[in-house]
Amino acid sequence: PSAYAARARSSVLNWPCRRGPFSMAETYGRAPPPPSEPRSRLLSWFPMSDTARPQLIRIEVDRRLGHEWDEWDGNPLPNHGNYDSPPQLFFQWSAAGLAAALGVVALALYLLGPRIGLWLPGVPRILWLGLGVAAGASWLWWLLILLSYATGRSLLPAKLAEQGPFLRLMSVTSRVADRFGRRDWVENAAVKVYNALAVVRAKAVGKGELLLLIPRCLSKPAIDGVLALSGKYEVPVFVATRGQLARRVIRERRPRAIVAVACERDMVSGLHDVAGRVPVLGLTMTLPAGPCKDAGLDLEQLEKWVKVFVEEAGQRGGGRQA
Repeated sequence: PSAYAARARSSVLNWPCRRGPFSMAETYGRAPPPPSEPRSRLLSWFPMSDTARPQLIRIEVDRRLGHEWDEWDGNPLPNHGNYDSPPQLFFQWSAAGLAAALGVVALALYLLGPRIGLWLPGVPRILWLGLGVAAGASWLWWLLILLSYATGRSLLPAKLAEQGPFLRLMSVTSRVADRFGRRDWVENAAVKVYNALAVVRAKAVGKGELLLLIPRCLSKPAIDGVLALSGKYEVPVFVATRGQLARRVIRERRPRAIVAVACERDMVSGLHDVAGRVPVLGLTMTLPAGPCKDAGLDLEQLEKWVKVFVEEAGQRGGGRQA
């Protein structure tokens, strides 16, 4: 069972009765179970009837895990939940993932090509030629992304970079790294590369047109710091309890820019869903108490990302994340 299930405990509240709330003994005509009886047997003690209404159950937990952390076993996270990584790590893993994907396609074509050639003699050659063109275009695009990051210049249109294929490359690289237990480190590096590409194209917007998204799991000092920044720059803050609600508030408010705070896993999935339509800058968190509880963040970097969008282009100081 997950740590979430291990921490959950239930209590029964206000069992309904047509005559009003009574004690258990009055309602069911018998004495309640002794205090020593295990709580897990509580529900089986009550007799059921055809007219009985469903009971109200309250789940009391000290954390609510997001779906990205369903497999967490409750053990402390590596490096106290700090996955800070150099951006170069993403380029290493993405290059390996791209090479592996092309290799799998080439192997499939090598195995199936002779059989296809028996029926359609000219097709294998066309497929090999197409694969060569696709491989060349993929590596050229990857090199332009690398040069864009290294030079701090936009060498590709947004729809061919951080608002397009780059988002899919982040997701694919994340899945590859997950196979080797390096997902969070690689995602941290990927977010830094994404920010470096996005900040070059960022444009100032009105204060009411910027939305600051934060998760429910920030520590109290972190939340106080975020609220102070919100008041200082007059930027609305939305606490995203679930990814679905975050996407809903984006649809309803229609911000022209977003600064988002999340763990690496939620950040990559959120960027994949949103960054293709709205300019986003992301900030990842540290998880010293494990996922989804008392997370910390770099308030100085968060303020830099907010200033990118709310200050005039000649005055803003975005910069890269180290």
